[in-house]
Amino acid sequence: MDERIREHARVLVDWSARIDPGDDVVVRVDEGAHDLAVAVAERLGECGANLLTVYDSDEITRAYLRAYDGEFTTDPEYALALYERADSVLSLSGSNNTAGSADVPGDRRQAYAKARAGIREARLDTDWVSTQHPTRAMAQQAGMAYEAYEDFVYDATLRDWEALAEEQARLTEVLDDGSEVQLVADGTDLTMSIADRIAVNSAASVAYDSHNLPSGEVFTAPEATEGVVTFDVPMTVQGRRVRNVELIFEDGVVVDWNAEQGAAVIEEVLSTDEGARRLGELGIGMNRGVDRVTDNILFDEKMGGTVHLALGRAYDACLPDGVAGNDSAVHEDLITTMGDGSRLEVDGEVVQRDGLFRWEEGFGA
Repeated sequence: MDERIREHARVLVDWSARIDPGDDVVVRVDEGAHDLAVAVAERLGECGANLLTVYDSDEITRAYLRAYDGEFTTDPEYALALYERADSVLSLSGSNNTAGSADVPGDRRQAYAKARAGIREARLDTDWVSTQHPTRAMAQQAGMAYEAYEDFVYDATLRDWEALAEEQARLTEVLDDGSEVQLVADGTDLTMSIADRIAVNSAASVAYDSHNLPSGEVFTAPEATEGVVTFDVPMTVQGRRVRNVELIFEDGVVVDWNAEQGAAVIEEVLSTDEGARRLGELGIGMNRGVDRVTDNILFDEKMGGTVHLALGRAYDACLPDGVAGNDSAVHEDLITTMGDGSRLEVDGEVVQRDGLFRWEEGFGA
């Protein structure tokens, strides 16, 4: 086994999930993530944790959703109990077919998501972490040779996370003290309120309320969004390609949209429920180990010099006690590049210009 796989497992179990002896851990294993699952199981055994493994696959989900005829049972008790009783849920992605569920009808996908909302909430109430094992399908989607893609994944994942956490703390302090964010970029002029919101230092560990490995972003839950935003980073949403998506917001709600490619997908997302037309997340990428777009949201949204906005559900970690954030059955991230001529302002003060933060070399040059 490539020693980097074992190191990936150690970072996931020790740094990201903070597993303790006796913890009840559910590991969801995608079809191409077998090797990582073996390494994770070994590390969990060394930690003295209790392991239950479930097999996860877009192709299995596709077969079920296309064959099922009728109303979906809301939050089946046996599935709900699994996550309600778990301490941690580790999701090991590694698809062998990145479009494995592309032909599932949108209304069927939406109905299933709504019927499993309670199960999703129970999983998100655990110390959950999602990570990615490199596969040839993912390499192909990224337009890279497999060996080069492996290097990319591990460069982004096996980092000095403590050092990155310290850097990201600079931005969390700015956002926590701020009231309004403005994004200006090509095709984008958007303002949103972040007053009384909490900025999360997403440093790849549940200790930071961070649940992705790799991570490397700071995110919060905006509201009162106004203006226009263009998402120029191509990506796959629900198994289908989208490109150059434009959203127009008034009073916090999407009132118009179009896309160069994938407009029907965006319409399906927006029609899921009322909350799908509002933003649930403003995320600012800070992982310089992610140096290219790979059509994988786990990596692409963390890339330095990008901002992502999510339609739908807001994370509780961004909300003060007793405050309800945007609720939805979906949380769909879309990404825009903060390149030449762009700026990110907080209360009128420029925090990032041309993709560089004010504490980085070259800012304002």
